[in-house]
Amino acid sequence: MALNLSLYLVTDAGLCREAGLEQTVEAAVQGGVTIVQLRDKHASDEQMLAQAKRLKAVLAGSGVPLIINDRLQVALESQADGLHVGQSDAAVQEARRVLGGQAIIGLSINTLAQLQAAPVELLDYVGIGPVFATVSKQDHAQPIGFGGLASLAKACPLPSVAIGGLKAEHAISVQRAGANGLAVISAICGQPDPYQAARAFQVFQAASAS
Repeated sequence: MALNLSLYLVTDAGLCREAGLEQTVEAAVQGGVTIVQLRDKHASDEQMLAQAKRLKAVLAGSGVPLIINDRLQVALESQADGLHVGQSDAAVQEARRVLGGQAIIGLSINTLAQLQAAPVELLDYVGIGPVFATVSKQDHAQPIGFGGLASLAKACPLPSVAIGGLKAEHAISVQRAGANGLAVISAICGQPDPYQAARAFQVFQAASAS
């Protein structure tokens, strides 16, 4: 499956509660989301596995991969397309061993030292950030801004996606910094119209390309 990081949706069950998680994801994909990460720090493995299977059904035939945040066993049992891990999550080596060579594996990085220590030969992409502080992750590292994003994207031998507090109006700055895409949560999850929220990113990205 081709890896297109241009608009990376990270789910939030709480923000999507009113509209429904599957409905939000389906509308967002129709609006232009290119990759979906199932993230839920409060759900049990059993709950997350059931949710992953429902999202797999929603994404079937769309060409949009489903990535699981942190839970290696959930990624394996749900037959998701890959796993995203943080610096303190499951080891990249273990994820690659368990999920195999075809799985999409991503790693969050915040500093040049973390990038230099990363097993890039086992990874498909890195998430760089947070660019801005965000309420969706209270324990995030120090925000790096677009300057830090540009420095790390330039040094990174892998495709990269910017993370942390990003909105549609930041799409141009993310592209100029050299990242391959941007990851969002609240800019789509919990919005009145997830389809239009996703479409807004395409407008800014198109303006940057012209």
